[in-house]
Amino acid sequence: MSEYLKHYKNTGAFTKIASIGDGDLKLTEFGLITLKKGETYAASSGVNEVALIVLGGTCSVSGEGFAFKNIGARKDVFSGKPYTVYIPFGNPYTVTAVTDVEVAWTASPSTLRADAYLISPEQVKEVHIGKESYQRDAYLMLTDAFPAAHLFIGEAFVPSGGHASYPPHRHDFDNLPVEVDMEEVYFFRFKPEQGYGIQKIYTDNRSLDFTCTVEQNDTTLIPHGYHPVINAPGYTMYYLWIMAGPNHRKFLSVIDPKHKWILGQ
Repeated sequence: MSEYLKHYKNTGAFTKIASIGDGDLKLTEFGLITLKKGETYAASSGVNEVALIVLGGTCSVSGEGFAFKNIGARKDVFSGKPYTVYIPFGNPYTVTAVTDVEVAWTASPSTLRADAYLISPEQVKEVHIGKESYQRDAYLMLTDAFPAAHLFIGEAFVPSGGHASYPPHRHDFDNLPVEVDMEEVYFFRFKPEQGYGIQKIYTDNRSLDFTCTVEQNDTTLIPHGYHPVINAPGYTMYYLWIMAGPNHRKFLSVIDPKHKWILGQ
């Protein structure tokens, strides 16, 4: 298995999928919390800020000074906007399953002092990106409208046979207001679940040039470079995208110059 592609194998209530150092990641860790109704998972954010994205089902998240009860209204990632919980560093927390529940977990080193907070579906921004065969929908959850040290999180939905992150773009360098340096992680699901797609990650000089097949519950690690995705015909592709920048949190990127003509540039 490549260092840029991770497969998921459930190991219990919490499964770590990617750690700092995997795939040259410097700021991002990723995993899944899976609980049956009535079960709990307790942990501490430690030296990290933590974001919890409810993929499907309902849970409560609590800790010292906060209690977010009965969050999660969608049965799966294809059934509406998510709830997201942000937990700052140094905070123990407990996830309690109100129903069977799946929660995506991500963490990034932080010293930002903040209160834990909830981002409800009503606060999620919906955007429509691209056109023709590279049109897709996206939900923007943990953006620069909310306090965080590094994390910037959203979801994307790619229709049958569609392309996403296209024309190929990168966010490798701090060059405001054009581009920001942000690594990224993609977590995939498909409808129906036997679907698949193709992920490519490459740099201008091809020092990184990686292509793989992605299937249900796969994760790709994107330390830098352009990173287009193609979805197989007949399926809807979902991916949770988690960006983390050392200095800035912005939705800014640069298109591969070889493909800018597609946008009339």
